[in-house]
Amino acid sequence: MSDSPVLPAEVSQTLRTIVDEAGITQNTGLVERLLATGIGLGTDQAGKLDLKIASAALTEMRAAFALFAPFEQIPKATVFGSARTKPTDAAYQQTKRIAAELAGRGWMVVTGAGPGIMQAAAEGAGPDLSLGVSIRLPFEEKPNSSIANGRNVAMKYFFTRKLMLVKESSGFVYVPGGFGTLDELFELLTLQQTGKSEPTPIILLDEPGGHFWTGLRDFVNDHLLRAGVISPDDFGRVVLTDSVSEAADKITGFWRNYDSLRWVGDRLVLRLHTEPTDAEVEELNQRFGSMLTRGTIHKRGPLRHEVDDGDRLGLPRLVCRFDPFQVGSIYQLIGAINALPSASAIPETPPDAASGDLK
Repeated sequence: MSDSPVLPAEVSQTLRTIVDEAGITQNTGLVERLLATGIGLGTDQAGKLDLKIASAALTEMRAAFALFAPFEQIPKATVFGSARTKPTDAAYQQTKRIAAELAGRGWMVVTGAGPGIMQAAAEGAGPDLSLGVSIRLPFEEKPNSSIANGRNVAMKYFFTRKLMLVKESSGFVYVPGGFGTLDELFELLTLQQTGKSEPTPIILLDEPGGHFWTGLRDFVNDHLLRAGVISPDDFGRVVLTDSVSEAADKITGFWRNYDSLRWVGDRLVLRLHTEPTDAEVEELNQRFGSMLTRGTIHKRGPLRHEVDDGDRLGLPRLVCRFDPFQVGSIYQLIGAINALPSASAIPETPPDAASGDLK
């Protein structure tokens, strides 16, 4: 079965007419494909439950897209953590501090809109810089009081909620939590490990003097890495700290010179804010040349596919054939690019759009 159902010509024409009469002028092919998929579910004779799941998921995603759309140009960080954390707990106060610090740097904070750490993050950022994606649960029915009216969308399904908590953000902070927090962390690590999500800063923030996350690090090193089921760099992209200032610096500093990346065939394209010198590119080749399948890291203009898409054409680029099996090391390459002397004089440049886009 193809990704897009094959419909009779007259049905396809009717869908095009519907799109046209609705006044839709952008991305019409994708809108027609959505409609065709709905028709395809009907012709497949999908069961009622399957149809309810598909319909509810699409409805929820539409509502979430509408919530985030007005804030597209504002960088966002998602904060995860336990709903059971009390306001008197040190982790709660630490979360308020990191959220306030990020808000002070012009970032919005996204949370699951529930109690505990989610409430703390919303309080720290303030209602004007907080967005919520809540889940309908018997014990968590309404968004917390720190989420302003109209700044929350409620989800029935965890998978749609998880998508929106990741898709729109350019940085992630994990405060000690339970199954849900760990589930979100490992899903994001999996997305980045497999190249389904672009590299972003991931911070495991403990309370001052705490050791919650060191236990997870030890488990990863002593069991997962030793068993050979992950690569050494897969967890190396994660920053463990109990310092709010370090956490905020790692998130905002990640975007100092690095802007975005794109794969064009087997070529990795890194878009930057400042062009490195020839000597700096040579230094990058010396450090990361072993991670290429062939050729070198080199400067060049936009590739043809980027030109066709009008994709950040004014930015300088580094292009290479990076080994896809070492995709975790791209995080280290980005760190090295941000640390180059040519980038040291430029201010931290917040991303101008969501960088966690899923492929």
